[in-house]
Amino acid sequence: MLKLDPYLNFDGTCEEAFNFYRSVFGGEFKGGIMRMKDVEGMDVPQAFKDRVMHVSLPVGNDLLMGSDTIPGMGNPFQAGNNNYISITADSREEADRLFNGLSAGGEIEMPMEDMFWGDYFGSLKDRFGVMWMISSPSGQQMM
Repeated sequence: MLKLDPYLNFDGTCEEAFNFYRSVFGGEFKGGIMRMKDVEGMDVPQAFKDRVMHVSLPVGNDLLMGSDTIPGMGNPFQAGNNNYISITADSREEADRLFNGLSAGGEIEMPMEDMFWGDYFGSLKDRFGVMWMISSPSGQQMM
């Protein structure tokens, strides 16, 4: 079974935005707020170490997820390109199938690989300009 969740990026205002969303939807952040400085070995300029690496807020049966961007790393932040659709697949094979299908004719942002938080993960922009995150849980999960 696939699960789709929205994933939002911000330019340093993720925590403020998610506190606002929490005031509207209620609930608590799943796993708290992970900051850039919390990731061992991540080379982030000092000025950005307190930015949000990941946050997720349960909304009904779904998750609203988000993070801050770091200038100079990845796609530059621009209002309008800060939305992803996150798909959680049941297996690595299904994650690879979805990633390969969606990336055909598009741009790979991050190839599928094992991540420090325990998931098999990749991201891309499809040929229509839609941003996607594909993951398959394995072991400890942050989301």
